[in-house]
Amino acid sequence: MTVGARDGAPRQRRDARRNRELLLEAAHEVFTEQGLDAALDVIARRAGVGNATLYRHFPTRAALVDAVFRDSLTGTMDAGERARKAPDAWAGLAAYLEVVFGTLAADRGSNDLMTTHLRGVESLEAVHEHNRRTVDTLLTRLRDEGTVRADVTTEDVLFGLAALGRAVPALTVATAAGPGSAATAVPAPDAWRRPLALFLGGLRTAPAAGALPAPALTAAELGEVLRELGPHRTRAGDREPRG
Repeated sequence: MTVGARDGAPRQRRDARRNRELLLEAAHEVFTEQGLDAALDVIARRAGVGNATLYRHFPTRAALVDAVFRDSLTGTMDAGERARKAPDAWAGLAAYLEVVFGTLAADRGSNDLMTTHLRGVESLEAVHEHNRRTVDTLLTRLRDEGTVRADVTTEDVLFGLAALGRAVPALTVATAAGPGSAATAVPAPDAWRRPLALFLGGLRTAPAAGALPAPALTAAELGEVLRELGPHRTRAGDREPRG
C-alpha cells in the first residue's frame, strides 16, 4: 500500500469535516439574513461547495436547520427556567419575554424557528414545548392571583406572541441596514418593546399606568415596517449599494 493510499481516507474525512463546517457557517449567515426559506443552493455557493456535497451532509432542509440552530436557542430555555422560579410571576413573564423577543430580533432564522413550525427539527420541538410550559405555568399563577383575565388561555398568549414576533425583523431591519442604505425611515433598535408592552397590558385585569417603553413609530417608519413585512421585502443581499 502506498503512502498516498494510507493518507487518502484521513484526508477525505478531514475534507468532509471542513465542508460540513463551511456549510454550517454559510447556512447560519444566509438563514440570519433571509430566513429559513432561503434557497439551499445559495448556501452551497457561499460555502464554496456543490449542491451534492450539501445534500450528502444534510439530506433535508430540516436536518440543516437543526444542525445550525441546535444550540443557539438554549438561552431562551434557561430564561424560561428562571422565569418559572421568579417570586413575582408578572415580573418573571416580562423578563422571559424580553429574552425571547431579543432572540427574535437577532436574526430572521431564529425568528422563523420560534414563530412558525418546521417539521423534523427535533431541537426546535423541545424549545417550543419548553416555551409553552413556561407561559402556561406563569399564566396559571397570574390567574390564581387575579392579575390577568380569567378567560385568557395559554394558546391565546402564544398565538399573540407569535403574530407579534413575526413583525420583529421588520421593526429592526431598517436599523440593521445602516446609513446610506435603501431604508429611509429607521425605527429604534428596540422598537418591539412598545407593541409587546401593549400586548401584555391587554392581558391584565387592571393595566398598570405608566409610559410605554420605546418611542412610537412615525408614519414614515410604519410605512417602512409594513414594506418589510410584505412578500416584496428587500433581502439583505439585494440592498442598494452605499453612496
